[in-house]
Amino acid sequence: MTLLSTGSKKRNRKVTNSYGIFADYYDRFTKNVSYVSYAKRLDEIIMQRHKKRGSIVDLGCGTGTLDLLLAKKGYSVTGVDRSCEMLTVADKKLRDAGEKALFIRQDMTSFSLPQRADAIISTLDGINHLKSAEAVTKTFKCVSKNLRHGGIFVFDINTIYKHRHTLGNNCFIFDTDEVYFGWQNDYRESDNSVLITLDFFVNGNRSTETFREKAYPVMKIFGMLLKSGLIPLEIYDGISHKPPKKTSDRVLIVAGKL
Repeated sequence: MTLLSTGSKKRNRKVTNSYGIFADYYDRFTKNVSYVSYAKRLDEIIMQRHKKRGSIVDLGCGTGTLDLLLAKKGYSVTGVDRSCEMLTVADKKLRDAGEKALFIRQDMTSFSLPQRADAIISTLDGINHLKSAEAVTKTFKCVSKNLRHGGIFVFDINTIYKHRHTLGNNCFIFDTDEVYFGWQNDYRESDNSVLITLDFFVNGNRSTETFREKAYPVMKIFGMLLKSGLIPLEIYDGISHKPPKKTSDRVLIVAGKL
């Protein structure tokens, strides 16, 4: 892989952490994600417990690809994200497809819904984007508050193994006709976090966005859930039906409202 050097020109580029530029190209760089498989697996888990497709809230919904698929399955979808740019893309995507969803700009750690949901989900390392264990616990408490009794919370998290071995200090380059995109990781062992720097080169202009993802031991996540009034029910190796392994990059956790 090619290392993208960024050190000497920092003063000439725009640096943000709002996902503004990333929103424009997010779908292009997540083509490897099987959203169809994600939607199918989530639907299996929810239908197994509820026997019906009711209201579902997607925390950190991004550009709404998963929300579109869930809406097509018959769910009443609400997408929550703090990025206006991501929500704008998501809203247009569903309207263009003739589907309905409610999109709300709120923070995961303090969101509030007009009525409690049958299911709440968070996928593609949304929980890892939270800045601290305290922020994760605050999010779980909001989930508990906004989830009806008997409802379920389904979310995935990047594992410590992924942060240490897969992301690590690696760099990735994406080159298309529209944008040249560099992805650089800086792994910190002390808290199993990765500082991710995204450099975009579009029409001769350069923009940079940075964010940090943190990984936690699964047992610590379980403790946060219990502290928040949620009980862990199931855990899987990603979206498979198999239990997690020591080398799992991502685990999927199902929790219920106490």
